[in-house]
Amino acid sequence: MVTFASVIILNSFWQKSLFHMYISKIHVHVMASSADQKPHGHLPVHHGATTAPPPTPSTQSNLTSESTEDAISRLLHRLPCNLSLSLPTRGRSSPLSSTTTSVITPPVISLSDPSPTLHSSLLSASQEQGFFQLIHHLIPSHLPPIAETTSISLFDLPHHQKRLLFPNNWPLGFNSPDDDDDDDNDDTTTNGSESFCLDLSCSNESTTESNLDLASLRELTSQMEKLGLKVMEELASAAGFENPARDDPSRVRSLMWISNGPNSSRIYPYVIGLHYQIRCQQYSLLSDSGWIHVSPQVDSVLVTLGDIAQVWSNGKFKKVRGRALPVSGDDKSSMSLLITLPIESTVSALIPKLAMNGIEEKENEDDDCCSEDAGEEMLFHSFSFEDYAWRVYHERLFRKDPLLRYRI
Repeated sequence: MVTFASVIILNSFWQKSLFHMYISKIHVHVMASSADQKPHGHLPVHHGATTAPPPTPSTQSNLTSESTEDAISRLLHRLPCNLSLSLPTRGRSSPLSSTTTSVITPPVISLSDPSPTLHSSLLSASQEQGFFQLIHHLIPSHLPPIAETTSISLFDLPHHQKRLLFPNNWPLGFNSPDDDDDDDNDDTTTNGSESFCLDLSCSNESTTESNLDLASLRELTSQMEKLGLKVMEELASAAGFENPARDDPSRVRSLMWISNGPNSSRIYPYVIGLHYQIRCQQYSLLSDSGWIHVSPQVDSVLVTLGDIAQVWSNGKFKKVRGRALPVSGDDKSSMSLLITLPIESTVSALIPKLAMNGIEEKENEDDDCCSEDAGEEMLFHSFSFEDYAWRVYHERLFRKDPLLRYRI
């Protein structure tokens, strides 16, 4: 009979066997490729000694992961500089591909529900998913399609005019992957993904002088900001912390992010993100559990909680890193409003651990000597929003959660 332990042993054996087979293939590939290289490109060959056979899994049981990584690192650094090494794929698909990822329907929350029901729904979705869709909001359904048409027309402008009308003043302005590559090619249309980041006014002195009509985009931005601030207030009430923008609206900042391609995925920190669902369309989200695809209802507003909301809640809320991105096969243009922070802000948790644990903490209140200290424990260090925003915006690292470095 095959026992559970034997299955584990067999699995470990095959994993190690495949690893050493792969290392052997790399070695053969390197030796074959090096034969055609100049002497300085050869891997060192030790003469006068018999080469030991490849290690077997049974003799490598005491090999640590660190030594394995060091061995691979040394091998890769010794490869000829002009050697092209093709690593095997493991069926990993693009995060924006809809062929291998199941589609999730975001939790539906109605803003017309009574406060207890609304708060319960918001708290549940925030703790379990980090995103949801709002219905019965006050954004008129005719406005987003008009604003979308206006936003699409921005990408039809000549490249030099985009840069002139929307100068880059990080994070605001026009962003193009070609800006750093060919600044002299002003009139070409780029093939890469472009984006515009606009503030609440959606205009500046240049756009006013050019008679560019951005009224519909400005109105949508204003309407979505009102909705976003209302959601933020309801979330704060549901979670038990004070909304920083309740008495001082200047403590938050609204940015309208418009993109036209699947790679317009620069990450910018935010509290909540809002995306109006104009048509039936799937979006890719980078959640705490990895890439997922969602399909909100038409005329609903997809709401995602960002990294700042997770810190404010002291880890109570789950988050979505970056904006909602259209998946492959769908329209790649998108408009997202981000409720974020002024650049000079400091980010810190707004509620203690005691407020999150609820009944479990109350059961331990008899232990007066340690209950208060335990309840005040914070899960994140305070940090500069400007430093954090600059790092996550430019690094584009999807694998590692940038908030991990601030965990206590």
